Amino acid sequence: MPGEKLKTARTIAAIALNRFDQKRNYAGTILNKLLPKTDEKQRATDLVFGTIRNRSAIDMVLAKLADCYIERIPSELLNIIRIGAYELIYCPATAEYSIVNEAVNNTKAIAGKKQAGFVNAVLRQIARHIQSRQIQLSAAEPQRTLPQTPSTGCEFDAIVLPELELSPADYFSSAFSLPKWLVADWLTEFGAEKTGQICLASNRKPSIYIRPNRLRTTISDLAEKFHRADIDFKIVNESMFSIESPQAITQLAGFAEGLFTVQDITASQPVRFLQPQPAECGTILDLCAAPGTKTTQLAELADDKAKIIATDIDSKRLEKVKENTARLGISGVRIIAYKNLEKIAAEVGPFDCILLDVPCSNTGVLAKRPETRYRISTEAITELTKIQLRLLQTAETMIKPHGKICYSTCSIQQDENDRLIRKFLQRNCNFKLEYESLILPSAEQPDCDGGYTAIISG
Repeated sequence: MPGEKLKTARTIAAIALNRFDQKRNYAGTILNKLLPKTDEKQRATDLVFGTIRNRSAIDMVLAKLADCYIERIPSELLNIIRIGAYELIYCPATAEYSIVNEAVNNTKAIAGKKQAGFVNAVLRQIARHIQSRQIQLSAAEPQRTLPQTPSTGCEFDAIVLPELELSPADYFSSAFSLPKWLVADWLTEFGAEKTGQICLASNRKPSIYIRPNRLRTTISDLAEKFHRADIDFKIVNESMFSIESPQAITQLAGFAEGLFTVQDITASQPVRFLQPQPAECGTILDLCAAPGTKTTQLAELADDKAKIIATDIDSKRLEKVKENTARLGISGVRIIAYKNLEKIAAEVGPFDCILLDVPCSNTGVLAKRPETRYRISTEAITELTKIQLRLLQTAETMIKPHGKICYSTCSIQQDENDRLIRKFLQRNCNFKLEYESLILPSAEQPDCDGGYTAIISG
């Protein structure tokens, strides 16, 4: 509101975490409503997402080193403490005095001096137990060190973690605030070294990548536009940028003109594997289209000459497809309500290609969707696989002979990926697997999410 005093990033983060329910809502949605009240938007976002990603590890440290009974601390105070502990452990460039002082002041504002003294004592206790706020992992004692990056960590003067060699699932689960059963699944599938890399990637601060809209610009022209606007960026490959400037994407030069779309490197791969060609792509169905990132990528690669039908069972999110196609100047996409799919498919189908970016567990994108780690379960994955197989069977009824189905997830679980595809192929002997790829999330630069793609043809 005009004239309202701007709040600090820590204050906004505390408000957001107080409103956040790990089982019901999304931190990003809450933050979007609060960010106009601060001029430290990126920092507030980092504090909220960083605290959620590492919350179990933070609570473990509070219990072990500060003698805190987490369940007895009022949630408003606990979230202030968690933010302070997060900064002490994971943000070594931020001064300890600044962290503790603002935590105390924020507590005074909502709970008075006595509670402020308690918060001060807890954070000072944590600080006293920190031997090095940033140490090379190669020189650190593993059981006393919480990893921050692939090469650094925060070392304490006491043991906080289980022994890796004796119990790798317990170690990774404790160090990275991840469900033990999920880590155990990764250990079985990928081994300890790759599981460690997945865990690091799941807690990283993910880079922001953009895909230039080839219908309206080139990578060199967009780079020049960014240079003129003093936007820090890196060219990652022949079709992607990483944005280094800490500012809202919608405020970047070229966004309103439809010159680019935000998309992770891994998320861009399924459509590239499908390889829609302008001269021969025919009619394409995007069966789970919202919010339209892959829909628009299909249109761009086909020079907007393909006939693309886009639908999604979520009608509200389908509106995003309309917004994105309009902003990017794409005319070849016809957006239809999911309830009308069978009727439209009978009129314009069967399809040459079907893109099936199915609902999934999101285990490849835990860094971007930190709430997932508190919601995912084996039972939920079982239910998801039923939906995924049902969608594949729907696609099977709508594809041309010799047509291609591109199945993709942002999961790295076998049950949602290669096992499910093989189950489908066993039931549909007229289809064959042409290509599949599993990309594991990585914290190494250029960092990326995880995901799976399979191309099957009839």
